[in-house]
Order: sequence, then C-alpha cells, then structure tokens
Amino acid sequence: MAWMEQIRAAGAGPTLATVFGSYVLGCFATGYLLVRARTGRDIREIESGSIGARNVSRVLGKAGFFLTLAGDFGKGALAVWATIRFTENPALTTLAMLAVVIGHIWPAPLLFRGGKGVATSLGGLLLFDWRLAVAYTVCFTVGLVLVRKTTLPGLVAFLCLPFTSYWLNRDTATATALCVLAAMVVFAHRSNIVEEIPALAGRRNATAKPQPPKS
Repeated sequence: MAWMEQIRAAGAGPTLATVFGSYVLGCFATGYLLVRARTGRDIREIESGSIGARNVSRVLGKAGFFLTLAGDFGKGALAVWATIRFTENPALTTLAMLAVVIGHIWPAPLLFRGGKGVATSLGGLLLFDWRLAVAYTVCFTVGLVLVRKTTLPGLVAFLCLPFTSYWLNRDTATATALCVLAAMVVFAHRSNIVEEIPALAGRRNATAKPQPPKS
C-alpha cells in the first residue's frame, strides 16, 4: 500500500495526533532542562549553544552527557514505538520519526533553537528498522577510524541511510523520508561542518611528507 493510501486508511485524526504528539515529545529538551535545573543557566548561551549531550557535558560533566543522551535517544525511540504499538501503520511511523526529530531541532518552547538531532534520530531508527541503526554504526565507525573526527563521519553515515533503506526494502517513499531526516541533521550541523573541514585540511597538510627538491 502506497504512503498516501496508508495515511488515508489511518484517517486525519490519528495522522494529526501522531505528528503533533511526536513533535511535542521532541520538544522535551532534556539537556536544557537539566542545565536549567542544576545551574539556572540557559545551555543555549553556553559554548556551541546546542541543547545536545556534548554541550551539556561542558557544564554538567559525564553525568549530564549520559542523562541527556539517554533522554534524547529515548524520546526518538518512544515516538516510533508508540506509533507502531497503537497504529501499526508504516507511513505514520515514518512521520512520527520525522516529527520527533523536528521537535528536537526546532522546539517551539525554546523559540525553535534546539539540538542537532543525532541521538533522537538514532533512537527512532532503532525501533523503525534496527538494520538502519546497524548500518549507521558501521558507516560511522569506518569514518571515525579514517579521519579521527566524529562530526563528518556521523553526517556521512546519515547520508548513507536513504541508499541503505532502498537497497534493503526497495521502498522509494521511506528512502525519501530518510533523505529528509538526513538533510535536517546535516543542516543542524552546518556550523560544525564549517569548522571541521578546515581542521581536517590543516591536519592533512601538516602530516604530508615534504617532497625532496628536484635536482
């Protein structure tokens, strides 16, 4: 059954409830709430301004990192699990995964200044199709070994997901949805990309062996 047919079969009410509920769940800003509760500060005014685990760890240390990671991962998984449990509709499940990530990256309560979506996406992917989570992990690990950085390998791994999904399922609609997911995560990391590419280029130049002068 095509996507539009699945959505029509579900009905407007369940579709809107799934999208809105998943977005609201995504707006639950774990890192922001932890830092606000512990220090009274706004994490968006600190360092990178992200509400994600890495930035939270700069204020609350390892405990803050893991609590934020668990909260962000968990809400992605919960949105997808609840949709599967109560609707058993593949199209709504995909919309739920996208909506919870949108809520994390652009949360209305925080004036649309949120996190970058990696942990929330991975939580959703694990419940959506565990094979995609495994594929992401493999691609990321290979990139990490090659460049010894985390941002670019992680983003490249996201960009590989639509191709992996299509190869596994031959489903154009799901592959397109994963293109949207990857695009959102890459867009949220645009400032990191600007910083990391020159750093990689500089390291490559520094480690290049000097060529002997020609006689």
